[in-house]
Amino acid sequence: MATINLNVNGKKQSVDVDPKTPLLWVLREHLNLVGTKYGCGIAQCGSCTIHLDGVAVRSCSLPVSAVGEKKITTIEGLSENGDHPVQQAWLEHDVPQCGYCQAGQIMTAAALLKTNPNPSDEQIDVAMNGNLCRCGTYLRIKAAIKSAASQP
Repeated sequence: MATINLNVNGKKQSVDVDPKTPLLWVLREHLNLVGTKYGCGIAQCGSCTIHLDGVAVRSCSLPVSAVGEKKITTIEGLSENGDHPVQQAWLEHDVPQCGYCQAGQIMTAAALLKTNPNPSDEQIDVAMNGNLCRCGTYLRIKAAIKSAASQP
């Protein structure tokens, strides 16, 4: 066990964990930030996506010790009131079905729009590739991203 200092959603946090513990489990089990989901455990489905210094990363395969001073943003920290343009577009386009993948999808889309505020269909497809939706709402997801991109 080691004391690991983290910056999560703008707050300094300390946890006593094995340094090899995946960040996902630190977020869920030690910090009670359960919006980030476990899907596959091998960084292939996208359910565990968070932002690390603004970049979308899979938290299920990232050891907490590798985070260092980087800023972690989870779905809970994306916006205070669920009013991020991507979150609003998700509701507008009725994207969620079961909802399980939504946090990872939203976090990936938000990171895309931060670096590319007006992505093409192909750029959206590339960025969202690997974020799996068992309910198959991919067309709604793309429409929501395009709507969010058009927001000022």
